Amino acid sequence: MTSKLLRSILAIAVVSMISAFAQTSAAPPKSAASSPATGSPATPAASTTIATGTGTKIGTINIEQAVVGTNEGQRDFEILKKKLEPKQNELKGQNEELENLQKQLQTQGDKLNEDARATLVKQIETKKKSFDRSVQDAQEDAQNQQKEIFQRILQKMAPVIVKHAQEGGFAMIVDTSNPWPQSPVLWYGEGGDITKAVVDLYNTQSGVPAAAATGAAKPAAPKPAAPKPAPKSTEPPK
Repeated sequence: MTSKLLRSILAIAVVSMISAFAQTSAAPPKSAASSPATGSPATPAASTTIATGTGTKIGTINIEQAVVGTNEGQRDFEILKKKLEPKQNELKGQNEELENLQKQLQTQGDKLNEDARATLVKQIETKKKSFDRSVQDAQEDAQNQQKEIFQRILQKMAPVIVKHAQEGGFAMIVDTSNPWPQSPVLWYGEGGDITKAVVDLYNTQSGVPAAAATGAAKPAAPKPAAPKPAPKSTEPPK
């Protein structure tokens, strides 16, 4: 799964979760009055109208920064990072072994007999195929776990966003996670950005404490990303 596909899936999740909550929060309470004709509770007609804000302002939010910037997000992504470290070290070891074999072929290939050289080339090809599969599997596993964390936090963040937007008099909130032209937002000012406000509200609601300070300046929270594969080695000479 590529990062672009992951972004698309998460974008769909953002729209679905927030739109669903907006409709729920804006829907009038169901009436328990009985129908005069049948005596049974009246059933309102199903509505297909998407609820929109009643305010006049347009706000922005960077969903990726909001999710990863929460205390819960920083905690869970840091836990995941440590969880993936053994696999990263394993891939690093596989890549180093592959590079050593390729160097051996480059420096000693002309000194080997035909059978020995063919055996070494075959060994390199086999290890490279295994390494490439391992990198792909590791990337997919990491992205799936990142997606699970992102969606779990977003599921709880969606009502916080809607409530803050409604109380703040916003008619629309636009996600600015992707820059133009990947998104339709050409330009926006920071005055209408609610990312920090939503993160603060979410932290208060979740009750997850901030990570302990280390004394050094705290870097900006990274975006969810798949583990970086070890650099691809050059193909053995034919």
